[in-house]
Amino acid sequence: MSYETAVASMFALGHELAHTPSQKFDLAHMRVLLRAMNHPERTFPSVLIAGTNGKGSTAATLASILRASGLKTALYTSPHLVRLNERIRVNGREISDDDFAGLHGEVDQLAERLVESRDLPWHPSFFEMMTAIAFAHFARERVDIAVLEVGMGGRLDATNVVEPRVSVITDISLDHQKFLGNTVGEIALEKVGIIRAGGVVVTLPQQPEANDVIGYAILDLDAVGVSAVQYVPPVSPGSTQYSVSGTRKDENAPARYRYPLEVMGTQILVETPLVGRHQLRNVALAIAAAEQLGNKGLKGITPKSIERGIRETHWPGRFQLVLATTEWPEIVLDVAHNPAGAWALRSALSERYEDRPLIFVFGAMRDKAISEMTEILFPLADRVIATHPENPRAASPEEIQQAASRTGADVEALSEIGQALQHARNMAKPASVIVVTGSIYLVGEAMRILQIPA
Repeated sequence: MSYETAVASMFALGHELAHTPSQKFDLAHMRVLLRAMNHPERTFPSVLIAGTNGKGSTAATLASILRASGLKTALYTSPHLVRLNERIRVNGREISDDDFAGLHGEVDQLAERLVESRDLPWHPSFFEMMTAIAFAHFARERVDIAVLEVGMGGRLDATNVVEPRVSVITDISLDHQKFLGNTVGEIALEKVGIIRAGGVVVTLPQQPEANDVIGYAILDLDAVGVSAVQYVPPVSPGSTQYSVSGTRKDENAPARYRYPLEVMGTQILVETPLVGRHQLRNVALAIAAAEQLGNKGLKGITPKSIERGIRETHWPGRFQLVLATTEWPEIVLDVAHNPAGAWALRSALSERYEDRPLIFVFGAMRDKAISEMTEILFPLADRVIATHPENPRAASPEEIQQAASRTGADVEALSEIGQALQHARNMAKPASVIVVTGSIYLVGEAMRILQIPA
């Protein structure tokens, strides 16, 4: 089977959220598949990371730290920006096209036999297939550790078949209510499903509803709760504990947070390319998780490797800055796809671009809180262009215009993303910044059009 055929076969299964909850959420089916594969997920230790926002950034930072510690490190994330291969990485390298095609063929044929023998009621979903392929690849690569980002929820997510050395819960807010619940507390109940009896869970104080659920889960499971709060630098007004390079005094420099921090009894300089104050929490979670892994016997994790890993983190599409050229103004790419993400983006934009005109190119999935997102972001905009990512769940530009009616913003509609970007470039003033946001699918398509590597 060719790589192109394998990818087409995967997408023919449909998007993971297109399946009914009974199809998507049944770990028994995932365990049947993995048992037939001789349990590749049991051949390596793992870290499992759940949350609403920040789990990908935390996973990428932690994986970079572990790699800098000399460990052969796997990273599994979702969704992807440009290519499916991005979801499955070992030491920063995406799975090759040939390896993906080969493993897909093996897992797909095995799944079909399991359906024929009635061991499975139906073919595994898109996400279940991706997760099984990732586990098989990591097992073949004989990784030292795998960092696994939960796809959605936690309790019944396909990744939750592993027995993690450490569980991490990032910030929880409203998202995917159709599947996870209508309140922060209900959603938190799904997230804490990654905590194991007697296990270690790293988290931070957050909304009271989420705190209560996490706290009771830790008590009920006799787990060890570890707060990463000591690794979050102060961000109060006037604080001098951290600084941001690449701000108004040096617009052409990539933005980075820099701040001193004591880790494992040693002073280090944290320098992260992940911009936005919310990212300070994600970095703190990654540091605390790395420290706990070291406590559990994983070799090589030191203050210096933590410092280096943070500095070398690569996680595109998260307040990613594309500096101005002779043809294009400065561009910000950010995958904010819910109100919490929109607030984080608004804070980062206000911090870096206080007096510069912003042109938003915005597209979102129909099942997201579009009205709330537009009310948060569009007041910052000089101009807004609504567009349409190539996804069956995407809202039309006209739906976005209607959702944004209360903002008072003048929203133009252009269905084709390439046209929307060109229009933004044409209307840009010398100091303008184009902000592409609202969905990871929109950012991914913009990166393809602009030929920005993921």
